[in-house]
Amino acid sequence: MRIAIHAVGEAGRRAALILLAERELVALGMYGYTGPVSERRTIKIRELTGYDPLATDDAAAASSLAGIAADDGISCVVTADQIDPEVTRRFTDSGLTLLAGANLSGIAESLTAHEVARTDQVTRTVTAWTVPGKPLRRGEPVAFPEPVGARWGEVVGRGDGSIRIRVPIEGEWAGASATVIGDADGEHISRVVGVADLGHHLDGIALAAGALMVAEGAVGPGFLRPGDHPEQYLAAALRVGLEVAAYST
Repeated sequence: MRIAIHAVGEAGRRAALILLAERELVALGMYGYTGPVSERRTIKIRELTGYDPLATDDAAAASSLAGIAADDGISCVVTADQIDPEVTRRFTDSGLTLLAGANLSGIAESLTAHEVARTDQVTRTVTAWTVPGKPLRRGEPVAFPEPVGARWGEVVGRGDGSIRIRVPIEGEWAGASATVIGDADGEHISRVVGVADLGHHLDGIALAAGALMVAEGAVGPGFLRPGDHPEQYLAAALRVGLEVAAYST
């Protein structure tokens, strides 16, 4: 594998370190990077030729960088949730992959999709993730593994028995959680799965997992999110260090 990465924050830097631990990685191209490098597989690059995909944590420039990747005929993985529709169309038309939302919300939606697939009949799902901010004193209750624990969150999306919740949190910890309620194997179940770890570490895992999934050809072309291919995304995330806790009743 030859993966290019454009890192502007801690998520990108952590993702680079995680990717360097992969034995199958032949080269990691640091796109636009001007600092020193010490690992022999790390190469400072100005062009993307010979690399696939390009991964970036630059949310502000995600559409522009994805456009550059499309120009060079390679796939792209971004932490940003929203991409210019014209850019997404170019990936679909050219048979390339554009994976958006390789972040904590992407982990959360993948956990939800995974648990939904294990449930015969789903009546309700709750997808939640933390964001930096002042903790709320009321709102929707959400359960995360310790040390994040129980928190209040704000609803950012609803639809057909599903709810998406953003949970402001202060400090270095972060989390993602999925609750699925329904029937499985003839029983009514409520299953909660979640992750909690240092925020920068989870951000790095989220981006690195997306890059690996695309680099290995585990998904098809077009505009995708982690929740569209939860098995492949979670498999990559678990491989690079994600730890998931689960509770069922």
